[in-house]
Amino acid sequence: MKFSSLTDRVKGGAADAWDLHYAAKRARERGEDVIVLSVGDPDFATPDGVVERAYEAIKGGDTHYTSIAGHHGLREAIAARHRALSGQQVSADQVITTSGAQNALFSCALCLLDHGDEAIVLQPMYVTYEATVQAAGATLVPVVLDADNGFRLRREALEAAVTERTRAIFYASPSNPTGIALNQDELGYIAEIAQQYDLWVVADEVYGDFVFDGEFHPTASQSGLDDRLITIGSLSKSYAMSGWRVGWAVAPPAMVENMDKLALCMLYGLPGFIQQAAQYALENCRADLERMRDAYRRRLQTMHAAFSAMPGLAPLMPDAGMFMLVDVRGTGLEVPEFAQGLYDTTGVSVLDATAFGQSAAGHVRVSATVSEARLADAIGRIRGFVEGL
Repeated sequence: MKFSSLTDRVKGGAADAWDLHYAAKRARERGEDVIVLSVGDPDFATPDGVVERAYEAIKGGDTHYTSIAGHHGLREAIAARHRALSGQQVSADQVITTSGAQNALFSCALCLLDHGDEAIVLQPMYVTYEATVQAAGATLVPVVLDADNGFRLRREALEAAVTERTRAIFYASPSNPTGIALNQDELGYIAEIAQQYDLWVVADEVYGDFVFDGEFHPTASQSGLDDRLITIGSLSKSYAMSGWRVGWAVAPPAMVENMDKLALCMLYGLPGFIQQAAQYALENCRADLERMRDAYRRRLQTMHAAFSAMPGLAPLMPDAGMFMLVDVRGTGLEVPEFAQGLYDTTGVSVLDATAFGQSAAGHVRVSATVSEARLADAIGRIRGFVEGL
C-alpha cells in the first residue's frame, strides 16, 4: 500500500541515536538496575496545587469542548508572563495554546513554510526540528554553532545562510542540547537579519525559566520584531508537567488566527481542566519552579566537576536547562562506541549528541533528571568505565 510523501519527510535523521535510550527504558521497565540519563523528563512531581486544581475542574464539569485557542484566563496568564519577561506589550488575543511546545513548533512550520522554501535552524538543534520543517515541504538550512567557539552564533554565518528562498529562522534559546542561551548581541544579529531580509523568527524559549546565573534575554526584548516574531513556550519542564501537554505560541494576531484554523483541523482545543491547572501553575507555583531550577543547577555543577576530573572527558557547563554536553573524544572512542560500551558495562544510558546535528559530533548529552543519590551512583559508574578504558 502507498503512503503520502509526508511520511518520508517526517522521518528526520539520526533516529539510530535513540535506540540505546529505548533499550535502557525497556530494561528499566523490566526492573533491571539501569540509570537513564538519555532523556529530559523531569523527575519531580507536578506541584500539588496544580493537580488539585485539575481535579476540582473535573468535578466542576470542565470536561467539554473548549475554545480552540484556549481559555481566556490561561491566555491572559501567558500574555502577562510574556509581558513581564520581555516588555513586549501583547494581549491574550496574541496567544494560542497548543499541545506542548512541539505542537506549536509544528503548527508554525505548516503556517509559515511552503514547498521549496528554506528555514534556517541553529545547530545543534532539538531532534524534531528537521522533520518539522520537512513536513511543510521546506528545506532545513543549518547554521552550525561550532563547539570550538563555545556554540556561539556569528553574524556572518547567519547571513551567509540566507537565500531568496529563506522564509524563517528557527532556534531554541536556551538550547537543547547545549544549554547555551543566546546573548543580546546574538539576538541582535537575528533581529537585524530578519528585518533586512523580511524573515519570520520562531523562538523556542521553553528553557527560559531555567537560566541559572544572570538574566534571561527573550527574543521579544529586541526592537522591530513585533510583526514577525513567534515565541514558543511550555510548562513541560519548568513546572514538571511534561505529560499534561501544555504549550503556547505568542504571535502577531494574523498568525494566531492561522494557527487557530489549523488547530480546528488537528487539535480542536486543550481539555478545559488541564487549562485551569496550567493557569494555576503560572499564577501560583513560581516557588516550585525556582526549587526545581536550583536542583538542576546543583546537579549540573556536580556533574561538571566530576566529569572534568575524569580522563578523556570535557564537559560544557550550560547556561540553563537540565542537560550537559560532554566531549568524549579524549577517550579515544567514537561516540556510539562510548555510549554503547558505557551502557553495556555500567547500565548508564547517555545520548549520542549527533542526533542534534553534526556540529555536536564527538559529544554525548547527559541528563540531570534523576535524584542526587541516583546521580552520584551514575557518576561513580561512569568514572569506573572511563578509568578502565
